[in-house]
Amino acid sequence: MVASIDSLSYHKPALLKEVLTILKPRSNNNFVDATLGDGGHALAILDSTLPNGRLLGLDADDQGILRAFERLKKYEGRVCLKNYNFNKLEQAVSESQISPISGIIFDLGISSWQLDSADKGFSFKDQSLDMRFDSKQFTTALQLINTLEYKDLSSLIYKYGEDPNANRITRAIIKARPIINAQHLTEVIQIAVPRRGKKTNPATRTFQSLRIAVNNEMENLEYTLSSLMDFVTKGTKIVVIAYHSLEDRIVKNFMRKQSTDCLCPTSILVCQCNHTKKIELINKKVIKPSEEEILGNPRVRSARLRACVVI
Repeated sequence: MVASIDSLSYHKPALLKEVLTILKPRSNNNFVDATLGDGGHALAILDSTLPNGRLLGLDADDQGILRAFERLKKYEGRVCLKNYNFNKLEQAVSESQISPISGIIFDLGISSWQLDSADKGFSFKDQSLDMRFDSKQFTTALQLINTLEYKDLSSLIYKYGEDPNANRITRAIIKARPIINAQHLTEVIQIAVPRRGKKTNPATRTFQSLRIAVNNEMENLEYTLSSLMDFVTKGTKIVVIAYHSLEDRIVKNFMRKQSTDCLCPTSILVCQCNHTKKIELINKKVIKPSEEEILGNPRVRSARLRACVVI
């Protein structure tokens, strides 16, 4: 059950001013928020598209959808919310019959309430080690951490956490099994890789890698971006906010590919791929949060925004 709107503390949307500057939402424009979260971006877009602009909001987290509904219910009739992962974006657009779409935003971070939620296990506290955005998914982080073979677990932590200490951490985890909860895992990692000074908690990258694996984040992002070109129309703007190098690299490569006419190797003098550019980059240089925004919301410090428009 979701608390009343007055008692909810909402996540601050990252790079909101920059998002609105790029999307330029106007009266009666329609938009998609593919990662609705607490609805911060959606709220600002809906305010800017009065009186009849519509918004389709997606979120894989069933609790998140309920929170967003509480916040956006005053826009009833203009909002369509779906408890979908964004890998079902094309299906959601078709079902909602919202068109034409002026812009789509992906904010790939997780909300503050998710980090603090006792039943999610995203933080280092005494919490269940779940990490599923969608509670209907089968595999939890606790299952992965207690069942994966050494090679697979080490590879997961190195690949998705980019942690040079992956082997050492994996040996410590296997020795300490069964891992009970998030706090237990944190303590095991901190003993294996002691924290020095004010450096980031050594468990951070392992937690990140587990969350990414549990929710298939990289695969879903690659699939969704590649499928966008099948249904977006000329003039649709695409804005993506990433928070770590792996997902930002996927976004960067997608936009680079779709903004290029020929993908043939430079050694081939006459194009044979027949690829044509489908987008123009809006910002050739990645946009980062200002010092002022980071001061007011430290969790956005790693945010990176890239944007393009379909041509």
